[in-house]
Amino acid sequence: MTRAPLNAVRDTIRTQLWPLPVAAVAVALVLGVAVPRADHGIDSSLPSWVSAVLFSGDPGAARTVLDAVSSSLITVTSLTFSLTVVTLQLASSQFSPRLLRTFTSDVFVQATLGLFLATFTFSLTVLRSVRSAGDAQSVFVPRIAVTLSFVLAVASVLGLVVFLAHLARQIRVETMLRDVHDDASATIGAVLGQRDPSSTAQVETQLSPPAAAHTVLARSSGFLVRVDENDLLRCAVDEDIYFVLYCQAGASVVAGTPIGSLWSAARPLDRAELKLLEDRIAGAIHIGFERTAVQDVGYGLRQLTDVANKALSPGINDPTTAVHALGHISAVLCELADRDLGPVLVHGSDGQVRVMLSRPDLADLVEGAITQPRRYGASDPQVMARIFRLLEELAWHVPARERNVITSHLERLKVTVKAGDFDGAETQQLAQAAEDVVTALARQALRDA
Repeated sequence: MTRAPLNAVRDTIRTQLWPLPVAAVAVALVLGVAVPRADHGIDSSLPSWVSAVLFSGDPGAARTVLDAVSSSLITVTSLTFSLTVVTLQLASSQFSPRLLRTFTSDVFVQATLGLFLATFTFSLTVLRSVRSAGDAQSVFVPRIAVTLSFVLAVASVLGLVVFLAHLARQIRVETMLRDVHDDASATIGAVLGQRDPSSTAQVETQLSPPAAAHTVLARSSGFLVRVDENDLLRCAVDEDIYFVLYCQAGASVVAGTPIGSLWSAARPLDRAELKLLEDRIAGAIHIGFERTAVQDVGYGLRQLTDVANKALSPGINDPTTAVHALGHISAVLCELADRDLGPVLVHGSDGQVRVMLSRPDLADLVEGAITQPRRYGASDPQVMARIFRLLEELAWHVPARERNVITSHLERLKVTVKAGDFDGAETQQLAQAAEDVVTALARQALRDA
């Protein structure tokens, strides 16, 4: 399995609440059967100091302990699930529905639920192995298993306390924005390489579909989750064709609409060949019902921008959170500016470009990140000043060929400020912020000279 499918599987498992708890239940079930059996075989040969710390009650006491642990832990688990659901509802309504993946991927929450469910399952399974004097078989108390159940119960109590503290920290906007920022940085590092100073030459080698190229249609609706470059390249080389994908990871596609073009420079392609090629291409293009961070470098920015937009809505009216989100947006954009953006050219072993995949450039990412906050925060001087500051920070990272992105947004931001209702002091402050962007661009140009 190649790296991209592995990352997709890992992301799918990581963002689900159930895999880790289910695994913990399975392990607890096995231990609940195995530990009493081992207990039966080694109980009589244990050292005295070990026996002194093990459970020493009769079958009735053992059943009481195991019953108390199992019944209380299922109640605690229900409480934990309820608190988790409340947190998810708060994140969705207060910040953004797209943050739910961030909360469900919290390993600490998954591990806590796993601990509670494992303790319940283990205690309930061990309970069936306790035998009293009235039973058909001899009296048996699995002392090691009952002691382990008690230890797990104590660990669960401590886990509940730590879980509550963790949950209180997780619903803070600072923690939430940091987690989204970290996920975005991880995706950028996994998908994008460092910017190549000579990458301008690559633009000249981009594939351009001829007029007779065959249009490839999407077979399902949803979001483009990931693309297997190796599979597409193998198909292109095997069949001696060229392929251009129009959609980028995270884009919405509709079944029956064009997503790419394929053609052969050596021969015309008949209907049977086109059907085979479409099948192979469809197998390499994965469409899902939601955006993910597997290959979507703009997904983290979308989440951060959503938080800023929500904070600037009349119902929330929290410009401080919007400014905080813009700070993270600026950091992610600066990181993206130092990466290799734009179309992906996939070369065959002979060095010839066979496949071209669409990927956002810096202009697309900046447009999606700050246009909505600029509109929704047009009446707040702090928000406007922070967007000016964002452009200034980004100016120190963009290459010379991308500086028009900064100047374009700077002019649009000036127009927004001019149309706003600001007093004299605020207008002067924002004018100085705009001048700082121009100064940063000029100084960066001198550094590159």
